[in-house]
Amino acid sequence: MKPTAEKLLWMYETMLVIRRYEEALAQVYLEGKLPPAIQKGLAFDIASGPIPGEMHLAAGQEPVAVGVCAHLTDADTLVGTHRPHHFAIAKGVPLDRMTAEIFGKATGLGRGKGGHMHLFDPERRFSCSGIVGASLPPACGAALAAKMTGRKTVGVAFFGEGAANQGTFHESLNLSALWQLPAIFVCEDNRWAISVPKDHATAIPSNAARAAAYDIPGIAVDRNDAIAVYEAMARAVERARGGGGPTLIEVKTDRWFGHFQGDAEVYRPKGEVPELRKHDPIPALAAELRRQQLLDDAKDRSLQNGAAARVQVAMDFARRSPYPAADEALQDVFA
Repeated sequence: MKPTAEKLLWMYETMLVIRRYEEALAQVYLEGKLPPAIQKGLAFDIASGPIPGEMHLAAGQEPVAVGVCAHLTDADTLVGTHRPHHFAIAKGVPLDRMTAEIFGKATGLGRGKGGHMHLFDPERRFSCSGIVGASLPPACGAALAAKMTGRKTVGVAFFGEGAANQGTFHESLNLSALWQLPAIFVCEDNRWAISVPKDHATAIPSNAARAAAYDIPGIAVDRNDAIAVYEAMARAVERARGGGGPTLIEVKTDRWFGHFQGDAEVYRPKGEVPELRKHDPIPALAAELRRQQLLDDAKDRSLQNGAAARVQVAMDFARRSPYPAADEALQDVFA
């Protein structure tokens, strides 16, 4: 199934927003954490600046998010990882409230109490977690609920190739296959589980091959291409909504930033990231749109400017928003 012109333009525009957003966060995150503190003889201060704590960015991995989410509606459930912004943006989570949450502000999705690894939007059925492999069981739960209530919705779990070695991966695939759940498992293979290369931790080249152990389809997308992901997801969604059961998809993608911001990345081979950037998936999709006469210079400038404007509005909203009051500390949390 090929994407329509409308879907192609949506994927391109959404990838532009994701890239602008991640690049903007990379800059804002460093405020108060770098040179001045280091010049005073202090180490990188992870607690300083407008965004305290860890930050995991997904620039380079945009094709996975848009290729999958192009098939989803607000009624479908998506469970993401600790590197969640590209999924959230593609699923339609409001950019202003998500940014406010990342800044720890009261106008955020969780009133500033969850931060960037714990984004929850019930209206769009989006959630994520900082725990490796934690996305698969909740997606199974959503798929089970859909089957029991007769709804034609799906549960989608995103996870990294490192998480495919977790017990939750095998347990979730087993149960979803046994019960024929409308679940779709999407593995982002960026070749690095934090600092461990895939071939040091996983016995097989492609995790898609593991689907055979549970008698379900395993689709390997061997390039970081939005259209290729879209086509793979089309098959999985058709199967799931039609009652055929789950599918496992593995996509070869690229992580441009470190595991977290501030990561020295000494484990990466010299020159790896510059080489990855030569294969930027956004210009590649733009070239395809131009080939199909869906994009010209004027349209491209408009989309680029629109993406930048959306991100700036969200950043301004987050900076202006108030912090939660101190007496809210124990509200809306489990005691």
